[in-house]
Amino acid sequence: MTTLSRRTILLTPLALANVPPLLAAAHASMALALHQNTSSGAGYRGSLEGWARAGIRNVELTNVLLDEFLKKEDLAAARRVLSDLGLTAAQGAAGVTGLLEPNPTRADALANLTRRCEMYATLGLKNVYITTGTTQKVSPEDYKAGAENLHEAGDVAAQFQLMLRVEALRSSTFVSTLPTLLKMTRAAAHPHVSPMFDFYHFWSGLNKLEDLDLIQYGEIGHVHFQDVPDMPRELLDSTTRIIPGDGISPLKVILGKLAEKGYAGPLSVELFLPKFKDGDPFEIAREIRRKSEAVMRESGVM
Repeated sequence: MTTLSRRTILLTPLALANVPPLLAAAHASMALALHQNTSSGAGYRGSLEGWARAGIRNVELTNVLLDEFLKKEDLAAARRVLSDLGLTAAQGAAGVTGLLEPNPTRADALANLTRRCEMYATLGLKNVYITTGTTQKVSPEDYKAGAENLHEAGDVAAQFQLMLRVEALRSSTFVSTLPTLLKMTRAAAHPHVSPMFDFYHFWSGLNKLEDLDLIQYGEIGHVHFQDVPDMPRELLDSTTRIIPGDGISPLKVILGKLAEKGYAGPLSVELFLPKFKDGDPFEIAREIRRKSEAVMRESGVM
């Protein structure tokens, strides 16, 4: 039997804290999730029930379906649907725009974010996300204000013990790329704010693979997982995303890099094509699970 010195024992936690990212990546594990936009035609209850039958356990809620459900039911009923089906809501969409870029309606946007955070906190969620979507013309000076505005949005989330994640949309005229998103969230410097990574917006937008090297270890808060079809990029829009494994994105390379950067959370599949939105949630979830988990296994993240 080998006896460890006192110094070795004391230094062990420090050694573990500095495990090289590549070694840590070998132990990273990600879990498949589905975003409710994928089966929006089935409604709040219908989408979740179909997915649960297909073996899905992690879900992402959308404000649109939740609000529609709440026209006839209450938040307690919405929470029971999740618990009765054994589902974990990894995150919820705030559905609030105009939070980052300077604009005359920011006060209303903050009020709407407050209401949404309160709602999700009541449902038992720990995470909420916003997007950078805007067509507003901006100036270089607006980016400093954007970081300050994001910090203020983080304060709202913190009131309800929620983490606020930020998704960069490829069509945004303000924040559309991973490098800009990372700069914005770092400048906001808020403990309740983190960047999201979206496979579709990344690979179909103005990003480069080497941009992934800019990610700091443990920095990414959540991931949306989709593929890009083999078609002219000029024709791509938010509706053309497809199931992971059916397109031409370098999914394994990106997953490997995310694992190397310490991400070990949900991979949430969010699709918008009518064949997904209006299809049978059970059958759609089964197809997504089969294809997505095959990519995850081959990438060593499952």
